[in-house]
Amino acid sequence: MKKRKILVMCTGNSFRSHIAEAYLRKFAGDKIQVYSAGVKAADMVYPWTIKLMAEEGIDISDHASEQVDKYLDIEFDYLITVCDNAKETCPLFPRPGGKKLHQSFKDYEPKGDLSEYEYMETLRPIRDAIKKYCKEFVKKEIE
Repeated sequence: MKKRKILVMCTGNSFRSHIAEAYLRKFAGDKIQVYSAGVKAADMVYPWTIKLMAEEGIDISDHASEQVDKYLDIEFDYLITVCDNAKETCPLFPRPGGKKLHQSFKDYEPKGDLSEYEYMETLRPIRDAIKKYCKEFVKKEIE
């Protein structure tokens, strides 16, 4: 069976899209090839994104923030946008036959007054919402 190709996009490819990429890999295993990219790539995957996923036993420390232009030649079966900005500004994806899905997740909101523990507490519900979406996506679209 052919592996389905999935691209997850958000604005900067530093937070939400990496979480989704990791969960899709976890839940679908070798049934998919999954990538993530940003409309405008950030300089890095944010450290708290890596920490959030480490809490789940998933190592994404080798992930890098990528610009969507890198993937223009790949024919994706699914494009999943995880923020409104990516949905509005993404290029013409996927190619004919592909499916475009959108689920907007809240963005992180840095607060200077919070301790690292308190800040991570504000991010966990976002991670958990993405996890739930990815699990449902795999059950509905991949299995």
